[in-house]
Amino acid sequence: MANHLQNESSPYLKQHQHNPVDWYPWGDEALSKAKAENKLLIVSIGYSACHWCHVMERESFENKEVAQVMNRHYISIKVDREERPDIDQIYMTAVQLMTNSGGWPLNCICLPDGRPVYGGTYFRPADWVNVLNQVQALWANEPETAIEYAEKLAQGITESETFKISKIPEKYSEDDLKEIVKPWQQTFDPIDGGYKRAPKFPLPNNWLFFLRYGHLANDADILEHTHFTLQHIAAGGLYDQVGGGFARYAVDGQWHIPHFEKMLYDNAQLISLYAEAYLQKPEPLYKRVVEETLQWVDREMTSAEGAFYSALDADSEGVEGKYYTFQQEEIDNLLGKDADLFISYFSITAAGNWPEEKTNVLKTRLDADKLAEQAGYSKEEWETYLKDIKKKIRHYREQRIRPGLDNKILTSWNAMMLKAYIDAYRTFNKKEYLTVAERNAHFILRKLITEEGTLLHQPQTPFKTITAFLDDYAFVIEAFIALYEVTFNKAWLDQAKSLADYTLAQFYDRQAGAFYYTSDLTEVLITRKFEIMDNVIPSSNSVMAHQLNKLGVIFEDSTYKEIAAQLLANVFPQIRTYGSAYSNWAIRLLEEVYGFHEIAITGPQSNDLRIAIDQKIYSPNKVILGGVEENLPLLRNRVTERSLIYVCKNNTCSLPVDNLKDVENLILKQEA
Repeated sequence: MANHLQNESSPYLKQHQHNPVDWYPWGDEALSKAKAENKLLIVSIGYSACHWCHVMERESFENKEVAQVMNRHYISIKVDREERPDIDQIYMTAVQLMTNSGGWPLNCICLPDGRPVYGGTYFRPADWVNVLNQVQALWANEPETAIEYAEKLAQGITESETFKISKIPEKYSEDDLKEIVKPWQQTFDPIDGGYKRAPKFPLPNNWLFFLRYGHLANDADILEHTHFTLQHIAAGGLYDQVGGGFARYAVDGQWHIPHFEKMLYDNAQLISLYAEAYLQKPEPLYKRVVEETLQWVDREMTSAEGAFYSALDADSEGVEGKYYTFQQEEIDNLLGKDADLFISYFSITAAGNWPEEKTNVLKTRLDADKLAEQAGYSKEEWETYLKDIKKKIRHYREQRIRPGLDNKILTSWNAMMLKAYIDAYRTFNKKEYLTVAERNAHFILRKLITEEGTLLHQPQTPFKTITAFLDDYAFVIEAFIALYEVTFNKAWLDQAKSLADYTLAQFYDRQAGAFYYTSDLTEVLITRKFEIMDNVIPSSNSVMAHQLNKLGVIFEDSTYKEIAAQLLANVFPQIRTYGSAYSNWAIRLLEEVYGFHEIAITGPQSNDLRIAIDQKIYSPNKVILGGVEENLPLLRNRVTERSLIYVCKNNTCSLPVDNLKDVENLILKQEA
């Protein structure tokens, strides 16, 4: 018999629909039942690509004896963290306050009203049953103790990630940036790139900050370490050397052995990062990574309607990474005379370069392409050879049982991948990238924006409607502004402005000087949180600060700019304390210190000039406007039959120029 998850659309929830645990989805039915029966809640949170979520399911949630304990004393709720990030935020904060750590699976025991009492991550079956029995005994014998603890914990959750309203500084300085960068730099790993720790997460927004900071501050050491890190990430097993795309993190300190799940949000950000890094330093490896990863997205992560799926599982056949690893004998048999070069290039050994599992996770050395020179290949011949040989290995691998696909379509993650395609188009000028981006943008308009002009978190189903969270709005606004910049179609800007106005009306708290993660109109949970700290994904408030500043510049709207400035001022004291957790805020600070450029291109060749500027001039702190219509303040009275370029900053524009060299000189002059 299926439990109450049988009508859910989430692949993660559907995985649990035949567990003996009497799971409910989050909703009124489960919460009302807990209150009516005065039973504690179990709120168990995970996601479909989570390896340890699968382990706990096999060990505990498929175990009839464990299920009996859960069903007798508790109302059990299963939550897909990607479907309900608002719920996940609250209970993750609770577990972090209780244990100083967090992760998934996330398991919280709560009062009937949802306030947490006890929690943790993965539990072995005996430990889980022991916890359940102890907390149930506390609730039966000393309910006032449980309630008192829950009240204190709920207060701690509410007070987390809050800050004081700060005065906006008259000016931020390079010294402010140095105070942030200097202690942060001490954590760099000079041997393997990234930071001196394991496991190693790619954290793309961190390296985007350092790429831009190194360039703008002329800091050669920072730039060198940034590129060193990007090369190590792309050379390691974290990157799928055969099929493209990145796993979520490496369990070791050398980027070699990944936790094999592939998430859409990681790959979107890494595509954008490598595309921008190529502009700053045109490494062929970066271009290869972008092309191969986008091919993977097209091949495995794109729906027939042009939407992007969420994730690929770490496991296949119940074994983590089985789909992605190889024995040397397989390569010998498959490639014949080409095997030796392939084996050498990808560091394959007969015993296995992953000794614990006696198999091989493909990786390369940073100088591996020198093998091609030694074998007599030109650069062009080598790129062709690599494409052909990888295709052959990939086709062989595709005969295996594939990892599970999470085919959820999430608005924020789709917007991030939409922008990744735009960033790749801006760098490499491949029209097919723009075509994919526009197709996805129209999917968002059709399926993820309501008739009232508000966003959904995912497409509506007959059983469920989830309204959008702040990150959905923030990333769609960002993507639509970026789409305007490469098409000069003002409809995308107008859509972004409309969504921004809605967030100001329904998410913004003027007294706090920040945006709530949930709308005024959505379900009331035990507390309402701000999302301030940048994690693997930049925080929704930091993305809003960027986009409001851009919209303020584009539309000459002082309200947008003032709110963006206040957001940065409020968070600024925190950036110094922990740069890695505020990297997107630090990027916003770069724009204040080094200036933000508005480049207006007018006339019939405006798009050709835009392409040339994007590809030839690396200037990260800019927005580009253009076309043949005077429909924006910066274009007014400037459109003529002759194509001209205006470089503006702080409401002051240069005299028009008509060539790239003059544009570059004006940008450099304004940054100085």
